[in-house]
Amino acid sequence: MAVISMKKFLVAGVHFGHQTKRWHPNMAPYIYGIKNGVHVIDLRQTLTKLKEAYEYVKASAEEGRVPLFVGTKIQIQRIVKEEADRCGCPYINFRWLGGLLTNFGTVKQSIARMKTYEEVAGEDGSYEGVIKKEALMMERKRVKLERSLGGVRNMKSVPSMLFITDCHKEQLAMKEAQKLGIPVVGIADTNCDPTGIDFVIPGNDDSPRAVAIYADVIATAVMEGLAARKQTRIESIPEEKAAAKKAKPEVKAKEKKAEVVTEVKSAVEKTPAKKTAATAKKAETASRKKVPAAKVIKAKKSETKK
Repeated sequence: MAVISMKKFLVAGVHFGHQTKRWHPNMAPYIYGIKNGVHVIDLRQTLTKLKEAYEYVKASAEEGRVPLFVGTKIQIQRIVKEEADRCGCPYINFRWLGGLLTNFGTVKQSIARMKTYEEVAGEDGSYEGVIKKEALMMERKRVKLERSLGGVRNMKSVPSMLFITDCHKEQLAMKEAQKLGIPVVGIADTNCDPTGIDFVIPGNDDSPRAVAIYADVIATAVMEGLAARKQTRIESIPEEKAAAKKAKPEVKAKEKKAEVVTEVKSAVEKTPAKKTAATAKKAETASRKKVPAAKVIKAKKSETKK
């Protein structure tokens, strides 16, 4: 994480909250004081909470889980898009569609429809071979879908976490995340209820410069986590190959031992069979050589007569 000083927070206006009459009582632990009827946020807690969020996002990125950036305020839309593109994360910066998480199957169908419109439009958007009226209607639908779902066009499944720049405005996104058990990293101003946020970052959510600081830290955490994941994969490849090479001779030795054992067993099983066959042949020959019983009886009679 880049070194962020209190001076940088003060210059960006992170410490400014809302008017005292608009505050939420659950934000009392994060409020430093009151000045000119406006709550002042404790920047020490902001810094510690931002570091905690940074560590969590980085650890999640090392496991292959990246956040969904959410920020639909007009003055923040550009910042959210730039930071999400920088770290390769999906984003929502125009309007949160109801059921984006809880009904993601339907959202995927809308994304597929948007991609078909783009294919029909072509690279230059000329809609070759399409009637003018139909082309205009398709272009309107494409633009509408692009604004709402352009940032999640490559999102194949429900995100593993959310990074919300204004938890007071994006309450629908928070409710859907809570319903599905998705962790939320969110900015909480003095008018926000922080109870549903897993990683609260107390600070000003209206200033573009303040939001740029938060988004920059989270995007950096994602990039560092993905880089560490890639490095561990590269290092594990030669280890796996070496382990496979070591395992091959052991497997061959085991196979040879098994072959020797089977040969010995087969030899042991064959030898008694040969002996029994030989003894049977000897018995047959001996029986053939024996004198018949009738001749023996005649010889005994002749001896008695004498």
